[in-house]
Amino acid sequence: MSEQRPTIVVTVAAPVEAVWDALRDKDKIRHWHGWEFEGSEGGLDQEIDHIYFAAITEEDAQAGVLEIQGGDRFVVEPADGGTRVTLTRAAFGEDPEWDAYYDDVTEGWITFLQQLRFAVEQHAGDARRTLFYSGAGGQQSAADALGLTAPVGASYALELVGEPATGTVWFRSEHQVGITVDAWGNGLLVLSHVPPGPDKPAGAAMAILSLYGVDDETRSAIDKRWRDWWTTRHPEPSAS
Repeated sequence: MSEQRPTIVVTVAAPVEAVWDALRDKDKIRHWHGWEFEGSEGGLDQEIDHIYFAAITEEDAQAGVLEIQGGDRFVVEPADGGTRVTLTRAAFGEDPEWDAYYDDVTEGWITFLQQLRFAVEQHAGDARRTLFYSGAGGQQSAADALGLTAPVGASYALELVGEPATGTVWFRSEHQVGITVDAWGNGLLVLSHVPPGPDKPAGAAMAILSLYGVDDETRSAIDKRWRDWWTTRHPEPSAS
């Protein structure tokens, strides 16, 4: 069972005002939250409205506190190096509809807070294009298959799904690794891997590619390379 209230902390090298603005401006949230998708109910824009604006439990800009529906609570405050963002998850069991996805949501917040940090530090005000892939976890992670073994902060140079790539390792967590990718306009690649286990017999894998200054043709070429590579290693689990 999940811990009662997991806490995720990131330090962003930017003033508190800039980080708070990135958390409360709809256009800027789009620069870091999730990934592009369309849907019958409005896609990413509707998701942003629903999570961050539709049912706010508490919002105090002066104190840097935002609690969204479901009980996830952000605190944005000054810290050495800039601004510390602390996200405390809602207690497990408070929303039975979401309990089955509790750990998945926690992993999602780890990804999104790192994407927030990246957007504010590296691409303030810049729009991004994204690609997203998911599937079964398998025994080997995509990061291991790609040879992403360098520690956080280190530079790397490798073949990244059919193209030479350079950059630095942005972050690591228990299940995730993020790297910057110079060839994507100083983009960001986040890979997540949960191996098969009792709770997830097929495991789970995910990749989010954030691209900057990339035209449609280049984006489509990246998408084809990644989709061909990804689906052979992390196919969607078979329906039971």
